[in-house]
Amino acid sequence: MSTSNEKHPKGLYLLFFTEMWERFSYYGMRAIFILFLTKALVFSEKDASTIYGSYTGLVYLTPLLGGYLCDKFLGNRRSIIIGGVMMAIGQFLMFVCGSMIGNVELATTLMWIGLTVLIIGNGFFKPNISTMVGQLYTPGDRKIDSAFTIFYMGINIGAFFSPLVCGGLGDTGNISDFRWGFLAACVGMIISLLSFQIYKNKYLTNNEGEAIGMPVKKLDMKNLLIIIGTILVIFFLLSFKNMFKSDIDLISYLIYGALVIVPLVIITDKSLTSQEKSRISVIFILAFFVIFFWSAFEQAGASLTLFADKQTERHIGAWEMPASWFQSVNPLGIIILAPIFAYFWGILYKRKLEPASPMKMAWGLALVCLGYFVIAMAVKDTDSTAKVSMYWLLALYLLHTMGELCLSPIGLSMVSKLAPIRFASLLMGTWFLANAAANKFAGTLSALIPPTNEPETAGKAIEYPSIIGFQITNLYEFFMVFIIYSGVAAALLFVLSGVLRKMMHGIR
Repeated sequence: MSTSNEKHPKGLYLLFFTEMWERFSYYGMRAIFILFLTKALVFSEKDASTIYGSYTGLVYLTPLLGGYLCDKFLGNRRSIIIGGVMMAIGQFLMFVCGSMIGNVELATTLMWIGLTVLIIGNGFFKPNISTMVGQLYTPGDRKIDSAFTIFYMGINIGAFFSPLVCGGLGDTGNISDFRWGFLAACVGMIISLLSFQIYKNKYLTNNEGEAIGMPVKKLDMKNLLIIIGTILVIFFLLSFKNMFKSDIDLISYLIYGALVIVPLVIITDKSLTSQEKSRISVIFILAFFVIFFWSAFEQAGASLTLFADKQTERHIGAWEMPASWFQSVNPLGIIILAPIFAYFWGILYKRKLEPASPMKMAWGLALVCLGYFVIAMAVKDTDSTAKVSMYWLLALYLLHTMGELCLSPIGLSMVSKLAPIRFASLLMGTWFLANAAANKFAGTLSALIPPTNEPETAGKAIEYPSIIGFQITNLYEFFMVFIIYSGVAAALLFVLSGVLRKMMHGIR
């Protein structure tokens, strides 16, 4: 084999750079979002957690629409450009929203519009850029695993700097400064979009020099109306509870319903061979397990940010670190540890000891469980007014980072390898559907965080949240919820990993 074949194509680094700035935009906004909701728009922690879960859940649901329109009409390139433009507009609307906090009602309406545009834009962008990474390589090329690890490092470089920049500008203690964090996220999205537009024709080709991600055919009026209708429906779903003062969560019904219906529609397609059905079934089974991982992991932007803000000692000398900066710990860990993990998997491969994807993902679940065990021990003997050392939270994020490296890049690579070409983007969208359910569930779980005993609540009866009949009265009980369900999921996946490996028919 020639030396050139050992190198990754230049297109990978263009996709790396494009995704890095898009993730800067997304994670920068996410770092300050729940703080903006609770401090600037004065939502309760429970309502803010629900909004957070709905937003991040829908962000991972709309890739189904984007994947479908890409496969049938637009192709990857046009989908990415459409998505990038919409996300830049959405972040700018969040900046305008943050500039209007003197009028909370107007600011809230602008927020719903901004979130809607961000959600739709992400649906076009996210599944298609991930799919293009796989298209740069020939089927069976083992470099694809390391390619997705490199790509994943791009995601995390953006995710590392964004809380520092957007949080540094927005999370200052002055609620009017949140807008500058949103504006920085807008600028990041524009950089992502421009770099892709300028260099896509030069670098996005396969091994034969053929352009990848080209349009399939023109978008017809019927599907254009589907896009417009989806935008209106998402805006209605996001603002429904606020507009009608209702406790009904329509977004939960949509996301969890799609999680059942979409896999049934795909697996019953008559064009699938028995081997293809077997491999696709592995995708769906593992997608179920990653819900448990991500719903625990994604507390980073929700309950763990609230925990960092109120119950973590953040002073370093006279300076107090912004709570949003803790969200840079995980991506920094990825940047440092990803090459080590890639080297480690390579060593195991050479010795024929590398575990199959399901086993790696079981280890990921076990590590996220261990992370919550650490933080539970930190708060076990403290009261609701006490603050714990930031080092406990840093330890949790380190363990979660190691779990993520066992699960997330492995999952993306696995979908790329197991999915039939004609269903590639749709199945990548289905994989993100599991993330949608996980993020929505994360918001539901975040709402279980017990209220702190602060001066403004003194003398008032505290209403504690409950789950399946058990009342959660302190942080130790709250973190135990995550320990139990992630631990059980890890144990089940360890047991099932051998069966799933057989169903993959030679793909690891």
